[in-house]
Parts: sequence; structure tokens; C-alpha cells
Amino acid sequence: MLRRTTLAFLAIVALTLSFAASFLRPHRAMGEGHRRGVIRIGMVGLDTSHVIAFTRLINQAPADSPLGRARVVAGYPGGSDDFPPSFQRVERFTNQLREMGLEIVDSIAELLPRVDAVMLESVDGNQHLEQCRELFGKGKPIFIDKPLAANLKDAVEIYRLGRATSTPWFSASSSRFSPGYPDLRRDQRIGKINGVTTYSASHHAPKHRRLFFYGVHGVDLLFALMGRGVLEVQARETERYQVVTGIWSGGRVGIYRGIRPTAGRAGLGALVFGERATVYHGRGYDYRPLVEQIVRFFETGKPPVSPEECVEVMAFLEAAERSIEQDGRPVKIQDLLREAFGGDLPAEFRISESGS
Repeated sequence: MLRRTTLAFLAIVALTLSFAASFLRPHRAMGEGHRRGVIRIGMVGLDTSHVIAFTRLINQAPADSPLGRARVVAGYPGGSDDFPPSFQRVERFTNQLREMGLEIVDSIAELLPRVDAVMLESVDGNQHLEQCRELFGKGKPIFIDKPLAANLKDAVEIYRLGRATSTPWFSASSSRFSPGYPDLRRDQRIGKINGVTTYSASHHAPKHRRLFFYGVHGVDLLFALMGRGVLEVQARETERYQVVTGIWSGGRVGIYRGIRPTAGRAGLGALVFGERATVYHGRGYDYRPLVEQIVRFFETGKPPVSPEECVEVMAFLEAAERSIEQDGRPVKIQDLLREAFGGDLPAEFRISESGS
């Protein structure tokens, strides 16, 4: 009897101490209105309009909605002094986010203890590799906004870093998830997809390869519909257009048309050629489906786009650049990847002509 009384007393003491510790433990910044179980998101690089749009979608979402399970609570401005789209806007967007209730910090190191997941939003893709070196390996899932990097070599280094640190990450354009496009892959009218043509606006940006900064939107949509397995790329550029043709495994053909500013209004669209029918869909960008995918990824740690596909998209863009520079000469994707990896090509990137 005495033994049972002693054990009960000790249990009560343990519970009391645990309860008290929860109040004495320093609280990490959670943002106004934090709810138990809500994922705290931090943003790195407050120099793109995406940070405003994404924060509004998440922080104004009803608690019972898919986005209600997360909240953007803090941000590190970052910025690039030699990239106009960055230094011309970072102060304005930072001030807007501060007014929206975000805590603004002075470094990535200061941001990390305050959050559970990170959106890497820096508009200058040249900064992404260095920022990933600070972010990866800290036990937090990372979304990297487009472009993944400003060149293929940096994209491969991010991939290697993710593998070495076991960090879950992905990168994507909102085009990939905008309404109607994901449905094309499951459309019974189309059947098996044999080829796709996509188009989007495309304009050059300082310090980036031709298609990396904006053409990536239409190319990412092309991969969303075609999947992995591109073997060879051939591209030409005129004053008004870029036309990039990719040959996929199994003889499938994917084409991207980049519409340059001199050609007028661009938009976004896809023409899908299937075994049963050819179907066109032309709807613009919608951020919400992408943001929902990001929040789901932060919850599960399972990226909706594999790191291998993210790198292959960059290889397609790099191949288009090389082909344009060489007057339309075909460029083999695996040669580019082998060069970027510095020798042997990892098994997950080896693709046969008959299939991946």
C-alpha cells in the first residue's frame, strides 16, 4: 500500500514539473494569432511580389481550410544589390510585410529558430545556392521559388546539398498547379500523352540565362504534362519568339514557345496531343494551388515535384541556351548533366531512349 502511495505521489510531482516547465520554457516567435499545431513559416528574400501574395493567402485563410494549418510569421529581407528587380523593391515589400504583422529579422540564422519551414523567395536566382547552404540541414522543409537557380551548375549543387543533408525541398512555378492544367494528365478524352506544346511570356533578366528567369513558367508546365525523360533539346530565337523543341524518351515531343515583349500579349497555355484526342487549355496563373501544395509539403515532408525533375527542368533551360548560342544545334541533356555533375552521372539521371 505504501509503495502504491509513493508511486502515485511521484507521478503527480512529475506531471506538475512538466506542466510548470511548459510555461518556463522560452517561447519561440509564433506570430499573432498562432494556433496549436499550426506550421510557422519563414520567408527568405522579401524582394518579390510573391511574398505579399503568398502571405495574404496563408494568413487570411480560414482556420478550417487547407491553408489555415500554416501561418507566415517572420521574414529576412535579403536582397541583391546588383539586380534591379531586387534592390528596387525589397524595402517596399519588407515594409508591407511588417505592416501585415511579420517579424523582420536581420539574418537567416536569426530566422531559423523562429520557424518550422521556409519559403526561399529571393528573386535573384544567383543567391539561391548560398542561401540553401545556410538553410539545408536544419531539419526544416524548404520551398525554393522560381527559378531554382540561375544556371544548371548551381541547381546540381543544390540537389547534392539536399541529398547530403537529407533536406526535403522542391521548386516550382505556379503554372504547374494552376486550375485545369493538372487535370490534363488524367483527362480520359486525351489518353496517353504523346506530345505537348506550351507557351508563356519570356524576357531576359540580368545575370540569368535567357529562359531561366521567366521562360521557366512555360517550361515547368511542359514538364508537368510530359514528365521526366527529355533526351535532346534544339532551340532558336528571333526578335519576337523563342522556340524550344525537346525529344523525350519513347519518341515523344515537347515544345515550348517563349513570347518575348516585342511580340505583344503572351498569357499561358498548353496544347496536349494524346492517343485519343488533342486538347487545348489556356488559363492564366493562380497562386493558390501552388501555395496549397507548399503547405501540404510542409506538413508531410513529401515534395509534389521530385528534386530530380526540378534539376531536369533546369537542364532543359540550359540546353535551350546552348542551342540558341550555337544556331540551333541539338544539345543532349545527359551530356550537360554529366558536365554539371563533374563526371559520372548519378543513376537517377540516366535515361534510355525507350524510357527512363
